[in-house]
Amino acid sequence: MNFSEAVPTFLITLREGVEAALVVGIVLACLKKAEQSHLNSWVYAGVAAGIAASGIVGLIFNGLLAALSTSEQPYAPVIKQLLEGVLGIVAIAMLSWMLIWMTQQARFLKAEVEGAVTAALTENTNAGWGVFGLIFIAVLREGFETVLFVSAQFQQGVSPALGALGGLTGAAIIGALLFKWGVKIDIRLFFKFMGILLLLIVAGLAVSALKHFDRAAEILPQIDSKYAAICFYYDRLAPVHSCILGPMVWNAASSLPDRQFPGVILKTLFGYRDRLYLVQAAAYTIFLATIGRLYFQKLASQATVSPKNTHSAQESTLSQ
Repeated sequence: MNFSEAVPTFLITLREGVEAALVVGIVLACLKKAEQSHLNSWVYAGVAAGIAASGIVGLIFNGLLAALSTSEQPYAPVIKQLLEGVLGIVAIAMLSWMLIWMTQQARFLKAEVEGAVTAALTENTNAGWGVFGLIFIAVLREGFETVLFVSAQFQQGVSPALGALGGLTGAAIIGALLFKWGVKIDIRLFFKFMGILLLLIVAGLAVSALKHFDRAAEILPQIDSKYAAICFYYDRLAPVHSCILGPMVWNAASSLPDRQFPGVILKTLFGYRDRLYLVQAAAYTIFLATIGRLYFQKLASQATVSPKNTHSAQESTLSQ
């Protein structure tokens, strides 16, 4: 069992799960304050339904990729590589958007959720369904982002599943500590630390997505020679070359392979690859320079809030 495969799944599921747990905790607190705790069952049903729906989406994605892997159709390997590459791009876009949006909107999360709960409670006959829908969408959104990431990396087996289960368990524990037992946790510091790790993990996903496209460009001419021009880059002097990623700029396969410790940990947490090509290096750098810069700008704008206001905001967000 390769536990290194579980680390990125654990981290992303933990981060996404805590965000969903905040919404669930705020909704439960709102229902308690409004003396509508009899609707708590709708909250728990929404959580269960959101997790189940995310799991079904994951099974569909991974089932499709597995079917393409075993298909005897000539173009199946190309379609599989292209699908993994597209899933990677979509996962990068969604995770990046989530990271920036949550950093910017965290201070207003409680007010937005309370407003949605209040709107649901005003519709007396549909209050339960309104609460259910709010929770279901919140959990499904976070679960879908995790599923996209796992599918984009084509991670199957016990290790990624254990990572996801561990992340969900950790998120549930943090949610219980915050809202049930009133333990004070610096949730902003948690999201800041997890956000930095997520930036590096998603940057590594950009490298992987490009490799899938390169692999598709390499396979296609082998199926039909009329596509030979697609593989426009070919270094005849290099034993390992790329089709569309340009020259190799890094080769540490013999000294620090990314499939063995400690390289596999660096690959998991920081997007390290023992072989890196020019286009991959450029994409990794551009991602960190743009999304990373925007993320730290949002963090800096939050830091301008006075300590007193920051403390008050945290107390307001976590109060019941």
